[in-house]
Amino acid sequence: MSKLTGSEIVIECLKEQGVDTVFGYPGGTILNVYDALYKHQDEINHVLTSHEQGAAHAADGYARATGKVGVCMATSGPGATNLVTGIATAYMDSIPIVAITANVGVNMLGKDSFQEIDIAGVVMPITKHSFIVKSVEELAPTIRRAFKIAKSGRPGPVLVDITKDVTAAETDYEPVVPEEISPVTDTIKSESVEKVLEMIKVSRRPYILVGGGVTLSGASEELAEFVEKVDAPVCDTLMGKGAFNGNSERYTGMLGMHGTKASNLGVNRADLLIVIGARFSDRVVGNAAKFVPNAKIIHIDIDAAEIDKNIPTNASIIGDAREILKILNARLAAQSNKNWMAEIEALKEKYPDPYNMDVLTGPVAIRKIYELTEGKAIITTDVGQHQMWAAQNYVFSEPRTLLTSGGLGTMGYGVGACIGAKYGRPDKVVINIAGDGCFRMNMNEIATAARYNVPIIQVVLNNHVLGMVRQWQTLFYDHRYSNTVLNDGVDFVKVAEGLGAIGIKATTVEEFEAAMKTALSAGRPVVIDAQIHEDDKVWPMVAPGAAIDTCFDSSDIE
Repeated sequence: MSKLTGSEIVIECLKEQGVDTVFGYPGGTILNVYDALYKHQDEINHVLTSHEQGAAHAADGYARATGKVGVCMATSGPGATNLVTGIATAYMDSIPIVAITANVGVNMLGKDSFQEIDIAGVVMPITKHSFIVKSVEELAPTIRRAFKIAKSGRPGPVLVDITKDVTAAETDYEPVVPEEISPVTDTIKSESVEKVLEMIKVSRRPYILVGGGVTLSGASEELAEFVEKVDAPVCDTLMGKGAFNGNSERYTGMLGMHGTKASNLGVNRADLLIVIGARFSDRVVGNAAKFVPNAKIIHIDIDAAEIDKNIPTNASIIGDAREILKILNARLAAQSNKNWMAEIEALKEKYPDPYNMDVLTGPVAIRKIYELTEGKAIITTDVGQHQMWAAQNYVFSEPRTLLTSGGLGTMGYGVGACIGAKYGRPDKVVINIAGDGCFRMNMNEIATAARYNVPIIQVVLNNHVLGMVRQWQTLFYDHRYSNTVLNDGVDFVKVAEGLGAIGIKATTVEEFEAAMKTALSAGRPVVIDAQIHEDDKVWPMVAPGAAIDTCFDSSDIE
């Protein structure tokens, strides 16, 4: 046992937890922590982002890519509040991050002191837990508890706010080996398992919907076995991408507002829908009253609060998805649904790709990226048309290879997440797909990539408009393009070069392919400005509030 300052305890606790990388931005109240970090820079790598929001997104991207807890740091006041959007993004998608902030001294709290904010109170609705540490004796137990909360059960973000006097005070410190986090199994009830097994056995038209919980529980192998035993087609949510192999003949594509026609029409023909690790988002189910009217629903999820929250179910099992699938696989005899599988295959053939592949469009660019990376890259995205094109056209065969803001829909998420993912998985090619509207929001993080020479690739699908909003304005607002045109003098190639990266403009398929080849071999951050038409749309689409089987594409409205 030795006496350490609070700042040294922060660093030692991070080392205990196996933290190798922290993303952040220093300031007055957290200076003691940064001073301690300086002394341990050979053990913990700190990445100075251009903005605290970028640090939060980088921690999120690191966590999604690795399955570890991501860590970000910020000072008090605006530094802390700049983390909020990134924390909320992680919360909505159940991503484990620990945000460490510092605050004014205990005797200055509640006095509107310079850069004082009750950040623990601010983030209370968007964290699994938030702490403020006011005594140095509480510090190590609190940090350890924060990591445990972040990664146990349904993962999520935790914030630890530390007053400045605590970072300077001394106390005894003794290292502790972190306890193993066991999967949640005590909620798995035998009667629930029996009911689910019986429903599967009597089903003749089962369909499986895969959500992000399958990735979070590391259940991809168990899922693949389960799918074969049930003999069912598979669709997924945006967050579920890669949890089931997108190259499988059983896979029918994404479900929901921009899901495939095969998935949206197919689930409505099912007599049983098995939902694993998904929360029935409104973007997935459309009109809840008309969602899979002919099917009974089984819901498997770790969070009891999700059961019957958005869609009523006929049976449920609560617990870790991987453990539940192990139990079901051990108990379930192989089913045979050949006629049903043939029907779904015919549905896939009936509705081919709706996109024109002859000119440079979003889908063409994504498919070129897939081809040139052989499907082995980690793809991060921002939010909008490009996000949907990436989900539709890059085939994700492994979990943790699509990192995207699903629940919150955070524009500006991608560059920070891309940097975080590359730090977490340096062996992987990591590419961020963004629209020009999203890229404008946090393109300052290209400077971060350039400063550390992180060889990420940024592809901007540049249509000079806010594409998804414009699509809605075209279809539902009689072409009233209110504040969605971005056709100004911004030159992303010059911006990229000014921030220290390589910039390349592409206006044709051939130019884009050449730009990607350059980027893949550059060994430096590269920004590709891919010019596409302002009225390219994401197809298929379900109108907001409509049933998912009313999905349509351009051929339906010509």
